[in-house]
Amino acid sequence: MSNQWGQCIASSVLEGFANYRSTFTYITLGAKKRFESACWLDVQQASMDRINLYDDAVAAVTDCLTQEVAQGYTQLSIWKDAKRFYAELVRSRTDGELAETFFNSIFCRIFRHYEIKPENLFVFSTQPKVKAADEASIIISYRPAFGLVKMVDRILMDFSFAIPYADRRQDVVNIIRTAQHQLGFVFADSKDMEIDIIRSVFFRNKAAYLVGRVRIREDTKPFIIALMNNEKGGIYVDALITDPDEVSIIFSFTRSYFMVDAPVPAAFIAFLQDLLPWKQRYELYNSIGFYKHGKTEFYRDFVQHLDKTDDQFVIAPGVRGMVMIAFTLPSSQTVFKVIKDNIAPQKEVNKETVKKKYYLVKMHDRVGRMADTQEFSHFVFPTDRFHPELLAELLADAPSVVRVVDDLVIIDHLYTERRMIPLNLYIKDATEQQLDAVLDDFGNAIKQLAAANIFPGDMLLKNFGVTRHGRIVFYDYDEICYLTECNFRRIPPPRFPEDEMAAEPWYSVGVNDVFPEEFAIFIFADTRIRKCFTELHGDLFDASYWQRIQQVIREKEVVDVFPYRRKRRLARRMGEPRIQAREE
Repeated sequence: MSNQWGQCIASSVLEGFANYRSTFTYITLGAKKRFESACWLDVQQASMDRINLYDDAVAAVTDCLTQEVAQGYTQLSIWKDAKRFYAELVRSRTDGELAETFFNSIFCRIFRHYEIKPENLFVFSTQPKVKAADEASIIISYRPAFGLVKMVDRILMDFSFAIPYADRRQDVVNIIRTAQHQLGFVFADSKDMEIDIIRSVFFRNKAAYLVGRVRIREDTKPFIIALMNNEKGGIYVDALITDPDEVSIIFSFTRSYFMVDAPVPAAFIAFLQDLLPWKQRYELYNSIGFYKHGKTEFYRDFVQHLDKTDDQFVIAPGVRGMVMIAFTLPSSQTVFKVIKDNIAPQKEVNKETVKKKYYLVKMHDRVGRMADTQEFSHFVFPTDRFHPELLAELLADAPSVVRVVDDLVIIDHLYTERRMIPLNLYIKDATEQQLDAVLDDFGNAIKQLAAANIFPGDMLLKNFGVTRHGRIVFYDYDEICYLTECNFRRIPPPRFPEDEMAAEPWYSVGVNDVFPEEFAIFIFADTRIRKCFTELHGDLFDASYWQRIQQVIREKEVVDVFPYRRKRRLARRMGEPRIQAREE
């Protein structure tokens, strides 16, 4: 009977996974039509719909299993059999690693992460390594046998759309000139040069990307062509990106997931790692929409990292949060965040509100300015890896979700995100040049968040981080809200001289009222830094600036926020939005 139940569980889980993948692929494949028809609001909706798919599929399978194998539903011995049968069933799939993660999700939904052992579920993957043939199957290769013009023209023709290129000849010239400028002698009529491009187009927001690499002998460079719809019936090449750091920003953890058809996900990841060798596998799986498998890859990396290191988890650098306890392992690049049981009274939020804010960020377009987070339940740590001060704080401030069992610390709910340097700490040691650059980018970050209908709420410098690229990213979400929910007002002039001396304001203040004039003093205690920022982004202190952005959003205009700098945009300017957020 155990074998029979095990087979039943394996079959049910695989059927649920196949249904999930089918719907996931259907939504993903629709990205091309949405791009061609410039249905930008539909693009945003599809992104949200696809994120919700996974949890819905796991819930559906779990409900099904309770009915099909009610008696053996929670017997570990049956699940061990189920894992063995399941491994055989998914062995021939091209997305076997995703199928294993789906099995793990079902198991953890039932056993609440208490039995995470290799014999019960796929703690480590049983899938074979990617073969050269797998990678070859996902790319198209080009050589300039008949010259650069014909080769680049062939690339654009191979990746055609239902609407034509507005001026393909100009696009070809732009690509060649830009490539020769950026790559020099590498990009030439040489029999040694080859361009490999992934067959599937990467769609996100209002752009489509052809993702590939240029190879000449032992030298490899990224080769990313950004395509835009001019909203007048034509496609055009907006940028060519060949700098690895700039490609890294396009695939950043601060951006929405790509819509890209990836029938062999592991091969896609292998190719992308060739372009971005410093990025972790879990980050790349996240970037192409498989964020649940990204969690699996993260956990595997985490376990291996613990085995190779001996440092202790400590309280994360920076100002202590009133809502979250943030801690990190100094040898890693991850911050773990736990919601406190008793949130400071100044913060008018509770645990459920904070969770909703983090969910909002997961679902929303992050425009390169909000850190992606992964949510975990029942995360297990070795007790001896915790600094006593940190463990004492966790047990004192979050006892409902943190407990010590034998030699383990179990945290029932936490978030992980990439570690960055808090902006307030970065500024303390910044040179004049660094200060100017980071303040300018801080203003750009606020404006780009506004363009995406996001108001940070608490804009103190401690709530923003600086990445290794020197970019500003928002990471504290407990006061985040939609920009259109705010009522931006100017402070009324005082009625009498005594008004300015009064302890209370002489004007009424509603729940959603925001007074941008107060930002300067509220954010910048240092008058020198305040003056510098005002010269760069003084418009942020004017209520009318925010009101204009609100008007654009209410008119359903989706504002462009490009993942590359203005100087990377090619000479042609077509279909610019009425109000455009500044590029990074």
